[in-house]
Amino acid sequence: MKKSNRTVRIFRYIEALDAFVVTEEYGRIAEALGLAEWNPVVWMGRLFTLDNDYGEHWFDNWELREERREEARALGIDENELLIIEPQRFQDGRDGPCHSPEQRRKFWTDVLRSLEVSYEVLFDEARGINARAKEVFPEDSIADLESRIERILSEST
Repeated sequence: MKKSNRTVRIFRYIEALDAFVVTEEYGRIAEALGLAEWNPVVWMGRLFTLDNDYGEHWFDNWELREERREEARALGIDENELLIIEPQRFQDGRDGPCHSPEQRRKFWTDVLRSLEVSYEVLFDEARGINARAKEVFPEDSIADLESRIERILSEST
């Protein structure tokens, strides 16, 4: 199996909205690999929250999207695509918090602005999700997943 050193940037930061959207490149890859649930970064949120299912909700802040609706539309962006850092979601209060909400927001903004993930991590995640789907929801599994991976690799060279 061919390995790739390629990475893909996950987010694009929209400074005027203080929000992120998924990059077009990552969005296409996530969709092809079956990584997109209600948004294509749900699986990453789980990893960011100590590999806990709570992480799927890391961007469940619909009211913040609603507040930015007009500005987003003026920029040609659907507000439902906005991913906004809400500092309270990045602390659980069990032994802290250790930082102010403003510092958490700044930190996570920096982290997400620079976040790149390797194709290998994406492919491994897709294979794992697909294997579970075959067991639980076979109709939702992707029969040609390896072909899709090969196509993504060939398009990236």
